[in-house]
Amino acid sequence: MACMTHVLDPDALARPDRALSAPLPPYGDVTRSESAFRTFLHGLPGVDQVGAEARTAVLSTRSIKTTAKAWAIDTAISMVDLTTLEGADTPGKVRSLAAKARRPDSSDPTCPPVAAVCVYGDLAGVAKEALAGTGISVAAVATAFPSGRASRAVKLADVRDAVANGADEIDMVIDRGAFLTGRYLDVYDEILAVKDACGDAHLKVILETGELVTLDNVRRASWLAMLAGADFIKTSTGKISPAATLPVCLVMLEAVRDFRAATGRQVGVKPAGGIRTTKDAVRHLVLINETAGADWLTPDWFRFGASSLLNDLLLQRQKLRTGHYSGPDYVTID
Repeated sequence: MACMTHVLDPDALARPDRALSAPLPPYGDVTRSESAFRTFLHGLPGVDQVGAEARTAVLSTRSIKTTAKAWAIDTAISMVDLTTLEGADTPGKVRSLAAKARRPDSSDPTCPPVAAVCVYGDLAGVAKEALAGTGISVAAVATAFPSGRASRAVKLADVRDAVANGADEIDMVIDRGAFLTGRYLDVYDEILAVKDACGDAHLKVILETGELVTLDNVRRASWLAMLAGADFIKTSTGKISPAATLPVCLVMLEAVRDFRAATGRQVGVKPAGGIRTTKDAVRHLVLINETAGADWLTPDWFRFGASSLLNDLLLQRQKLRTGHYSGPDYVTID
C-alpha cells in the first residue's frame, strides 16, 4: 500500500539534500531557499490515508500472550513521560509526581521507573531536585506552549529559562500557522534556533498533528523537524483533538525509519494525548515493532506523553501478578 512505500530517489536516500535545489543537510548553516524546502517536502512519498487506517486497524488486532504482555507493560511504563501541564500546578504536585515516577508501584520494587517527568519550565527546578540521582529525566514544555504564538525572542528565552532551571529535555511546539501557509524555512530556522538554545538538553519537536489536517502534512512536518535537528518528533500538546492517533503515529514511525536510512541518524517518536489504557500502549508497541523496528522499543527512542496511562498500566500489571484487580485506591490520582 502507498503509505508503506519508500520511493525517494536513490541519490536522495544516500543524501537527502541531493533531492533539493540547494544543499540542506541536518544542522546545516548553508544557503537555502523556500523553494528548496517546498521541492523536497512536496516530493516525499504521498500517504494513502485509507491504507494507513487499514494497516493500523490490522495491527491493533494482534494478540499479546501473558509473558509478552508482562514485558510490554513494563516496557510501556519505562517509556512514560509522566506529565502535569495545568495552570494550577504547584511545587507540591510536582514533588508528588516525581515520587510516583521513581516508584510507580510502592508495593512492588520490581516495577520499573518512568522515563521522565514533564512539567512547565518554571517548575523544572522542583522536578530536578526531586529526581536527583534517579536517572529519570526532567522534560519541560517551552516556546509558548501550547499555542506557540509568541515572538521568537520570547520563545528562545522560554527555552533558556527551562534549561537553566534544570530541564534535560525540551518539548517545543512548531509554528503551525507558518507551516500551513508554506513558510517552511521559517519553521526550520526556528527549530534550529531552539536546538541551539537547548545546549545539551534533548529537543522534542511537537507537530500538533490535529491541526496539520492531512497525513501528508504530518510526513512533511516530521521530515522538516528532523532535518532541523530534532532528537524526537512528538504528535501533540494534548490540548488539541484529535491528538495521538495510530495512523498519525504510523506515518511518524515511517518517517524516522526512512530518515535513518537516508542520513544514518536515529530520531525518537513521542505520541501524546488520548493514550489512556494498556491496550492503547500495547497497540503502539506493536506498531513500533512492525514499522520502525525493535531499535525503537526503548525509552531512548520512544515515549508516551501521558498522565492517566500509568495508572492503568499499574492495574494491569497487578492483575498479571496476582490474578485479580486491586481496589480503586491502589493507584494514586494524578
